Amino acid sequence: MTSILLFLEGFKNGFDTSLVHLRRLPSYDGLLHLRRQSLNLNSRVFYGARHVTPPAIRVGSIPVQSLLFRAPTQLTGWTRSWGHRVSFSHRSDGLDLLSSSPIVSTNPTLDDCLTVIALPLPHKPLIPGFYMPIYVKDPKVLAALQESTRQQSPYVGAFLLKDGASTDSSSCSETNNVVHKFKGKGKPKKKRRKELLNRIYQVGTLAQISSIQGEQVILVGRRRLRIKEMVSEDPLTVNVYHLKDKPYDKDNAVIKASYVEVISMLRDVLKINSLWRDQVQTYTQDIGDFSYQHLADFGAGISGANKHQNQGVLIELDVHKRLELTLELVKKQAEINKIKETDDGSSLSAKIRVRIDTNKENIPKHVLKVMEEEFSKLEMLEDNYSDFDLTYNYLDWLTVLPWGNFSYENFDVLRAKKILDEDHYGLSDVKERILEFIAVGRLRGTSQGKIICLSGPPGVGKTSIGRSIARALDRKFFRFAVGGLSDVGEIKGHCQTYVGAMPGKMVQCLKSVGTENPLILIDEIDKLDRCHTGDPASALLEVMDPEQNANFLDHFLNVTIDLSKVLFVCTANVIEMIPGPLLDRMEVIDLSGYVTDEKMHIARDYLVKKTCRDCGIKPEQVDLSDAALLSLIENYCREAGVRNLQKQIEKIYRKVALELVRQGAVSFYVTDTKDTKSLAKTDSEVKGMKVADIMKILESATGDSTESKTKQSGVVAKTFKKVMIDESNLADYVGKPVFQEEKIYEQTPVGVVMGLAWTSMGGSTLYIETTFVEEGEGKGGLHITGQLGDVMKESAEIAHTVARRIMFEKEPENLFFANSKLHLHVPEGATPKDGPSAGCTMITSFLSLAMKKFVRKDLAMTGEVTLTGRILPIGGVKEKTIAARRSQIKTIIFPEANRRDFEELAENMKEGLDVHFVDEYEKIFDLAFNYDH
Repeated sequence: MTSILLFLEGFKNGFDTSLVHLRRLPSYDGLLHLRRQSLNLNSRVFYGARHVTPPAIRVGSIPVQSLLFRAPTQLTGWTRSWGHRVSFSHRSDGLDLLSSSPIVSTNPTLDDCLTVIALPLPHKPLIPGFYMPIYVKDPKVLAALQESTRQQSPYVGAFLLKDGASTDSSSCSETNNVVHKFKGKGKPKKKRRKELLNRIYQVGTLAQISSIQGEQVILVGRRRLRIKEMVSEDPLTVNVYHLKDKPYDKDNAVIKASYVEVISMLRDVLKINSLWRDQVQTYTQDIGDFSYQHLADFGAGISGANKHQNQGVLIELDVHKRLELTLELVKKQAEINKIKETDDGSSLSAKIRVRIDTNKENIPKHVLKVMEEEFSKLEMLEDNYSDFDLTYNYLDWLTVLPWGNFSYENFDVLRAKKILDEDHYGLSDVKERILEFIAVGRLRGTSQGKIICLSGPPGVGKTSIGRSIARALDRKFFRFAVGGLSDVGEIKGHCQTYVGAMPGKMVQCLKSVGTENPLILIDEIDKLDRCHTGDPASALLEVMDPEQNANFLDHFLNVTIDLSKVLFVCTANVIEMIPGPLLDRMEVIDLSGYVTDEKMHIARDYLVKKTCRDCGIKPEQVDLSDAALLSLIENYCREAGVRNLQKQIEKIYRKVALELVRQGAVSFYVTDTKDTKSLAKTDSEVKGMKVADIMKILESATGDSTESKTKQSGVVAKTFKKVMIDESNLADYVGKPVFQEEKIYEQTPVGVVMGLAWTSMGGSTLYIETTFVEEGEGKGGLHITGQLGDVMKESAEIAHTVARRIMFEKEPENLFFANSKLHLHVPEGATPKDGPSAGCTMITSFLSLAMKKFVRKDLAMTGEVTLTGRILPIGGVKEKTIAARRSQIKTIIFPEANRRDFEELAENMKEGLDVHFVDEYEKIFDLAFNYDH
């Protein structure tokens, strides 16, 4: 037996010398010749070890340690032997037997396989020398394969399905599907067979059945073959003839050059993947040598080519052309491998190097210096060291930041106004402030250096306004919610010494948006927390202060970053909760809320349409009247925002959806019961029915016929009634009213005066009630109830003193305050109340009781009073005006200092109100008691 040891490393500086040992195989005649000479052989059998051997050869296994070929072993439960060492045992018939496990009968040679079962392959052709596991779903085909194995002829033909023939991507054997697709009745047998053969390629592979485990069959490709004719359809069996390669000249310079180039490309491919290197060794042990034709098959087999390209290699019998086809496939695979190399350490370093070099001009010098130092450290580290991951992670964060990358700012005021009007209804004063801010930015050329704080109750649109500002300026938007935040590390990052350390939110924001000048919305800034780890509010000073944020230091990166180009917008419900140093750097824009008219427009133009669409209800199916909406706003949703209003509208439409579905379900079942009686037939009746009769029944049941469609549409038109929702039945959908009418008295009694208060829900009216407990000389005094805060208690004491002074000036003989013990109460004692705006109301209540005179009808007032009777300004003018309008109050008294605040209100809010501005209580006295004049 001759043997050839070929080192591809020595040939064209090819593969690693440890990869491949190729040996030429003994032929069948050679084995018989060796037997006749009574030689004891100790050799390796490779090519045809499973099929071109004497009867009852038993092969002793020496498993190859290959991950790739260990997989078929695990799948089959059978130890496949590669590089078998053959030993002969003596038999009585004079033949020596090879020791083997398991026994593989080889009575038929490959040349004898001229009629085989054809297995269509949907995904990829089987290249000779390679394994392929397939799944055979057809029980008949599987039984035939098992029978052929038992009959000592374990060979089949594997043929690739043409496009459009595969019907089940999960199955690797489509024989049953393809065969039965063309077994329709009425077709001639010849035509049926021709159509079936047209669904598969005529050139395939003779495959040996390696093992069968359940539905899984493992095939090994042996040689090329072509279909001659079909023998039977079930299972698909064909006559074939074997294909041989065209003769070629091994010494031809062109063929040699192609062979060398394929080896050179394979060397580059095999350096990447150790599994492919194992496959080289195993392939050559099974095939025998790397001849020109075998090299072409191997290159095509390990490439990631599609099934048509592999089929082209399989069909080609010209060895030189096959080498050229394989060369193209291997070149593509080498290019793919170069792209996949990005996962190793050298490619990671290269990626960092590219980032640094491409943006070197924009990176600050002090940052660039740190990058170069860390990159030098990275290059010296092995990729399996822990420090490599830490250094790479640091450089990855540092180089991914948008150094020098800015988004163009748009200072078009008209465009900004259009965007604000699209996103929000009303809020004209807020929009005007924002447009002023944008106009200043246009004149300056930049909008940086300002911190905007949007303050207002929940649901008024603070966050959405911040998003609209970003859209108007064409800046990237990033939202950072700080409610309950207590860890400074979330803002300034963690030191790298900690496990799992990460940069702070500011650095994460810059990486996320990809620009140095985004708009960052810091949400709920009034709800910052603090703990032993630090004060986040103080950390935000360095982030937002224009005088400091140009050199913001993140603890993780440990280099300064310029945040001066970032536009910060904050939101808060109560600005008093914001720390003073932080609030001092903000420009506060107050969003006091929406009035009833604005809520009506928002509900009708946006909320109702959106909710209707989200619930799948057509507008013509529901009629929500304006009276119902008004009642919903005034009796259920008095808060300043519209979030609760949206919830109540969604609640209404959910109930409407349920009502519509119930109506539809009744009509469907009635129609279904009536129209599908013909479907209630026994099995025997169905078997006796014609196809046309069955189709008629199906059409009537599914509504496909014109008659049934007309009938069903008529039923729907009668069943689905438009749902009407008005003020009378609103409670059926949202329950009883949450708020009662605030106006308790049509005419307030003596000692009772209506005041105006600001609340978190926007504003409300409240009554100040005073009565006397007992009279007696020298028993004058004051008792206060109503869960009042310290400020209001002091206001009550001041009001009592001022009222005694005014009463002494007006009626010196009236000793009411000196001889009467009074009780002052503010209703709704469960609600805490406090604030410096009820002084004038309390004085009026005291004087009304002392003079036993009613206060002017439809009058409400607000304002704080000093001991000398001066009226001090108050806050919440808009909210208090809204509350007065809601209670049908026509006359309002405000401090003179709040005249400008009232004049800035929208005209529709001021319409119909008689507002008086006072700076001394004497004017209030005249308005409240001298109404006859």
